[in-house]
Amino acid sequence: MYSLIQKILYYFFKLFFRYEIIGAENIPVSGGAIIAANHISLWDPPVVGAGTIRPIHFMAKEELFAVPLLKWIITKINAFPVRRGAADRTAIRYAIDLLKKGEILGLFPEGTRSKTGLLGKPEPGIAMIALKAGVPIIPAAIIGTNKIGKDGHILPKFIIKYGKPIIVAEGKADKEMMEKLGATIMQEISFLLK
Repeated sequence: MYSLIQKILYYFFKLFFRYEIIGAENIPVSGGAIIAANHISLWDPPVVGAGTIRPIHFMAKEELFAVPLLKWIITKINAFPVRRGAADRTAIRYAIDLLKKGEILGLFPEGTRSKTGLLGKPEPGIAMIALKAGVPIIPAAIIGTNKIGKDGHILPKFIIKYGKPIIVAEGKADKEMMEKLGATIMQEISFLLK
């Protein structure tokens, strides 16, 4: 089901939004990794997911799982629930387990969509998960998804750029390490957005 939906989305984005993928070779062909992208639109998770050969798992706010049909759909495309506003230990543990099993996890470091399109501050969760799992982080820049219907853009071009992996060694996730890694992630995403 995942691969079918992924192919449909890929061709839909190509046809209507001139979808362009840059740097897909930076995504490891095996092993756990985190794709860390800016978040500017509801279109972002499918844009990231359609741009990779490997399946991606995403955290999604738990409220989405309260609607039975929506829960069925998002579960089929590898989403799992997270409680927002507090550290959700169950979701964090699940994310770390996925990474240690060699899966890819898609995360938005800011934790929420940017209303302005500008990068915000990273939440500590992404750095903590990466440090506890000891997996690389692939920074990603999403461009164009927030322009639909704005400034005369009916069908803007969607671009996803994947940067070089940030190598993360498994280790202690103390506040200083998490802040440093979070800043590095946002800096790399910022470079890709230029």
